[in-house]
Amino acid sequence: MTERFSSFAGRTAIVTGSGRNIGRAIALALAEGGANVVVNGHRDKDVVDAVVREIGEAGGRALGVMADVSSHDAVADMVRRTVAEFGSVDIAVSNVGIRRKQPFLDISLDDWQTVLDTNLSPAFFMARNVIPHMRERKWGRIVHISGFDGFWGQVSERAHNITCKAGLHGLSKALAREFGPDGITANSVVPGAIDTVRDWSQYTHQDREQIRSEIPCGRFGKTDEVAAACVFLCAETGAFVSGQAIHVNGGHYMY
Repeated sequence: MTERFSSFAGRTAIVTGSGRNIGRAIALALAEGGANVVVNGHRDKDVVDAVVREIGEAGGRALGVMADVSSHDAVADMVRRTVAEFGSVDIAVSNVGIRRKQPFLDISLDDWQTVLDTNLSPAFFMARNVIPHMRERKWGRIVHISGFDGFWGQVSERAHNITCKAGLHGLSKALAREFGPDGITANSVVPGAIDTVRDWSQYTHQDREQIRSEIPCGRFGKTDEVAAACVFLCAETGAFVSGQAIHVNGGHYMY
């Protein structure tokens, strides 16, 4: 693999929700390419520390930051710490979310606000704080980890999550349009059925084997495959890709 595909030397990335699963894979992939990486989590410091340690043992540089990204002040502080530690922030990957299964009329006002605060607002907070630093350097990459809920109409009883996932891509398009002249791209990566550790109590309505049988590639995706899409977008290879949604789903649904 040539450097233009993988080199992030001199770049610094923040990856939210990167203690496990897709976020962890993205953090490791960017670090492997030479980026300094801020590993973020909210509740489980042990998993964040483990990713930081793994990056360090492989010769990379990483900083673990425990922060509740549903708080604008916490995100702003994380960005300040990133710049203080590494001198810049060049790549921001927003990867946090909860997936509640609730009939629409059972969604309380608090439920609605909690999901928006967790799934959508953090991406706004992140962009609001990193873009000034990216504009100074005339280079930046923003990636939102969306979800097939926001694109595929066959998902029921998830109105709040669907709204947020669609909103993430809407935000990507708005940022791409406004900040393209500053050398900043913004895109969404949309995982399909990925083999991750999750709260299966929220998926009791789904049959794993039925889902697998519906995927043309015949299997669930890997977190590394989602990370590879992010690497493509964040490297120089992604310089002319902006405002787009990259679907990583094995052909499960197509556009």
